[in-house]
Amino acid sequence: MKKIFLSIFIIALSQVKAQIDPVKYPTYTNVDEALKSGKTVYSMSLRGKGMFNLPSEIRKLNLIFFLNVMENKLEKMDESIFALKELTILNLNENNIKYIPDEIGELRKLESFSMNLNGLTGINPNIARLQKLKVIHLDANNLNVFPEALMQIPSLEEINLQGNQISFIAKDLDKIEHLKSLNLSSNQIKDMENLEFPKHLKYLELQQNSISRLPEKLFRSKNMEFLNVSSNQIREISPKIKGLKNIVSLNLANNKLKDLPKEFSQLKNLKTLLLTGNPMVPSTIEKLKAMMPETQIYF
Repeated sequence: MKKIFLSIFIIALSQVKAQIDPVKYPTYTNVDEALKSGKTVYSMSLRGKGMFNLPSEIRKLNLIFFLNVMENKLEKMDESIFALKELTILNLNENNIKYIPDEIGELRKLESFSMNLNGLTGINPNIARLQKLKVIHLDANNLNVFPEALMQIPSLEEINLQGNQISFIAKDLDKIEHLKSLNLSSNQIKDMENLEFPKHLKYLELQQNSISRLPEKLFRSKNMEFLNVSSNQIREISPKIKGLKNIVSLNLANNKLKDLPKEFSQLKNLKTLLLTGNPMVPSTIEKLKAMMPETQIYF
């Protein structure tokens, strides 16, 4: 299995119920106990129980909005899941699921969906019916293209596709108009030249790909604050970098950069710049330090 650093799955949705208040919404870890409790059950965690299937009785707990079934041995998404129409947060990380069935579209209230470390090779188009979805994590699967169904969910704010085999992304990424965070690190991306980026994008991770040139359309991203393109094949940066007016942190480490354009001096909000692992001579390093005195630069 790939060694990969998965981001901590923290959800802060606006609805009070999605914050999983442990007093108001206690999390049960056993279906039988939940049924015997005589209480309304909203939150259930069956993490790490070695299950191949979910207990069929779980469908009786039809008011569950949070379900965590990570670290099990599921090979498919049980039909019982789709009986839980109130689901808002669903975590299926670290199972052996290879496909998403058509019934996924029935979970119309789903806002956060996580299937990291499974065996997905594609994404069912019916996922586009999840029009309330805000967060999707599909890290460390076997996807080789960016799922086009996600382009049809404008409500998405965060997409994590780290550690797949993605080499192609459809150009109209900007259809996901509310997208703020996109992680495509550790894939096989080479060319992003025709890509249209969402205007609200703030966090973009593209490290550990095969990118040789940053697309000029990226520099129109006026809301971009954090950009990581380390460990690629980038040889030069366009002067149009000055368009990233709100950039705070920029990671260009482990590329093939010998210098940076003078337009970097116009990035007044840039606090941190990583340039380690680039073939820069001492004179260039000193020049860049003088050019950006308010930026912490790491060589």
